Amino acid sequence: MVTAPAMPTVARVSPDVTGLDKEFDYVVPAGLDVAVGTKVRVPLHGRRVGGWVVALDPPDAVAGERLRELVAVTSLGPAPELVDLARWAAERWAATRLRPFLVAASPPTRVTALPPTLRTGRVPAPVHEDAAALLAAGGGMLRLPPSADVGPVLLAAAARGPVLVVVPAVERARLEAARLRRAGLSVAVVPGDWALAAGGVDVVIGARAAAWAPCPDVAAIVVVDEHDEALQEERSPTWHARDVAAERARRAGVPLLLVSPCPSVCGLHVVGDRLRRPAIDDERAGWPLVEVVDRSRDEPWKTSLVTSALITHLRDHARTVVCVHNTPGRARILACRSCRTLARCAVCEAAVALTDDETLSCRRCGAGRPVVCLHCGAGAFANLRPGVTRLREELEAAAGRPVLAVTGPDPAPPRPAGVYVGTEAVLHRVPRADVVAFLDLDAELLAPRYRAAEQAMALLVRGARLVGPRTAGGRLLVQTFLPHHEVVRAALLADPGRLVAPERERRRALGLPPYAALAAISGSGSEEVAAALRHVAGVQVGGGQGSYTVRAADWLTLGRAIRAVPRPRGSRLRVEVDPPRR
Repeated sequence: MVTAPAMPTVARVSPDVTGLDKEFDYVVPAGLDVAVGTKVRVPLHGRRVGGWVVALDPPDAVAGERLRELVAVTSLGPAPELVDLARWAAERWAATRLRPFLVAASPPTRVTALPPTLRTGRVPAPVHEDAAALLAAGGGMLRLPPSADVGPVLLAAAARGPVLVVVPAVERARLEAARLRRAGLSVAVVPGDWALAAGGVDVVIGARAAAWAPCPDVAAIVVVDEHDEALQEERSPTWHARDVAAERARRAGVPLLLVSPCPSVCGLHVVGDRLRRPAIDDERAGWPLVEVVDRSRDEPWKTSLVTSALITHLRDHARTVVCVHNTPGRARILACRSCRTLARCAVCEAAVALTDDETLSCRRCGAGRPVVCLHCGAGAFANLRPGVTRLREELEAAAGRPVLAVTGPDPAPPRPAGVYVGTEAVLHRVPRADVVAFLDLDAELLAPRYRAAEQAMALLVRGARLVGPRTAGGRLLVQTFLPHHEVVRAALLADPGRLVAPERERRRALGLPPYAALAAISGSGSEEVAAALRHVAGVQVGGGQGSYTVRAADWLTLGRAIRAVPRPRGSRLRVEVDPPRR
């Protein structure tokens, strides 16, 4: 009896090619061992490219005799469940291709075999009791003061078995990994230790992309500082590690533990409002002293950001003072001293800024002109919003000692100084301080972003970590015209929970996340896409002139609607689902 030859296996491959949103079928040659997630090389349009196997023998595969063969297997890749998670993420964040998610889930270098498991089976101690209780109950949100040690929380998760930990920064991941190793646990820091993580360790830890890291038999997932913006990808697709971790935990049937000094409304929504917080006295002890400078009776035209309360700290040469002001340059808003007219651009009428070379420059259209009022011709202007460059000069005169300006993304610590001034980057680059002064917190509180209050609270938390708890003499100085704002009151009373209720009320009333889904669409081709989305049931479109806001009742409805609209040929469309700065 003659048996029919076995049908060849067909592998569906997602090419590792930027901008290509198609998948292709290939025949798997005899002797080539592939699985879903394996990284391979395939022929495509006359050249060989890398890619990932995303399915084997799919029901709609092209007939085998019409297909070309895979060239080679290049590396191990994400597990099949992570490929499925990537498909969900593509819908959730309206992505037209899997590549960004598969890149995050893949090893940075070639991996052909996994090392033996390094799991110790050790049950660490001591563990954080509230964290252990939340994990036993299925997960939730743990609120800790800014200066609290997260180590016992991670030990509580590791006591359940293999744990995946996501933190906002790689440096933080390495620090926590070193401490966990001293506790006797095996740790893999991804992406560098991808192979170790896939082989099996007690703790897999890393920054944002760790949400996609391998962790066989994962028993719990922990996201530290879930409020931190660094957990969201800035490039499109704008996926958030917290939400990826939540879906991954749901699919694996394991508890998700979110940890934060100032839980976000979206984070609380993810865990069903299951929250544990420390005792009032313990939480208060973990915050620094907060000094609020009420400027509501000051006249902005005549007063400086260098207040008498700030000068007191500046002139104490025993203290290191960090001044935060998110306005680079010399001056961002000017008004004529003679007629009090705001300085505007002669071309587009936008506000103009004073540059370091003493000219007025428009940030919208780039037009420049001399320092002259268009309304009355005067040349003297009041600086309503000075930039860091100008503030450094004022602070140096008030402090009687050198002041160092710190701006930009340079990760290197600045040279030692007694007083620093800069944008929020200064909070990440200065190692420690005795006083952190927020010179104009109102610029954050009143920013035209729906997350403005939470982002302002996150800045205060970062400052609180820099100065340490009140027992160490740490102090935050907050200058504001809004001393009764819920963010200011929450910091003053060391109770970030005071922000949650009013924030929820605003978002429900305005239809903002997490009570609706929101996306921003901009760039060339956005007009055509917005016009098509206006005809989709359940989708609302607002805006115009190349910048649109799209809403829907939930994230998957929104993502599927945007994905279903054809992209105009040659368009450079940017889609930001849950835009971080809108």
